Amino acid sequence: MIDLLFSPEVKQARETGAPLVALESTIITHGMPYPQNLETARQVEAEVRAARAVPATIAVLEGALHVGLTGAELQTLARASDVRKLSRADLAVALANGWTGATTVAATMIVAHKAGIEVFATGGIGGVHRGAEQSFDISADLRELALTPVSVVAAGAKAILDLPKTLEALESYGVPVIAVGQDEFPAFWSRRSGLHAPLRMDHAEDLAKAHRMRGALDLEGGQLVANPIPEADEIPFDEMQKVVETALQDAAAQGISGKAVTPHLLSRIFELTDGRSLEANIALMLNNARLAAGIALALCAIDR
Repeated sequence: MIDLLFSPEVKQARETGAPLVALESTIITHGMPYPQNLETARQVEAEVRAARAVPATIAVLEGALHVGLTGAELQTLARASDVRKLSRADLAVALANGWTGATTVAATMIVAHKAGIEVFATGGIGGVHRGAEQSFDISADLRELALTPVSVVAAGAKAILDLPKTLEALESYGVPVIAVGQDEFPAFWSRRSGLHAPLRMDHAEDLAKAHRMRGALDLEGGQLVANPIPEADEIPFDEMQKVVETALQDAAAQGISGKAVTPHLLSRIFELTDGRSLEANIALMLNNARLAAGIALALCAIDR
């Protein structure tokens, strides 16, 4: 058995039955520079607390699997260099070799489930990359959603991806894709994508009921809650597509591939939008944290 190291706050929440929300750590180590990464991580955790739930940021620190980070641990991770990006394929290797690593959506789902946490807030999931018919570059996040019973709250899939193929893959895996408050699938920085969402729900309580019903039916996997970025914070889809195309062309010209693609693209998009993409990223993360806390509270209410 793998020992999970719970922060004092998370340990107390588990003992009292308080609602918990899992948070990934790659946004800290691979999403933005210091000290913005630390400030954003603190903001997201504070947003969960303000919504009456308890945040549990997940990471691997020197081979130890942490569920919830103290303030000191969060700062250490935010300043660390050469932190590995961990998914399902390399999580066990990192633990066995004493590495420090940040968990992606897939790895965070695995650890959250082991810790008994049913709701996870992130920015956007990975998916089918453009040109995947040649590269076979498909994120492990999609299969994890089909395997691990955690509700993932995200602002859709990252707009750098092939969104139609991502939705097709999720359908093939039997993953419920539920847009919140609109009929269109959101595209991370943008509320609209031009793609119809398979399902729609408008309230955290209904999302919690759907999560519980999947468990009652013994269905594998979780559900993707596609929560659009607030209107005041979005960058319109047509504008973002031009930026994304430029960033993709730059990455291809430099021969960047694999796990290095997403961090490179996000960095280039930040430059091309004069920082607006990062502002939108932070806004959607806070929005997702609020909704995830609401779902966690609703699950606790169902169980009473």
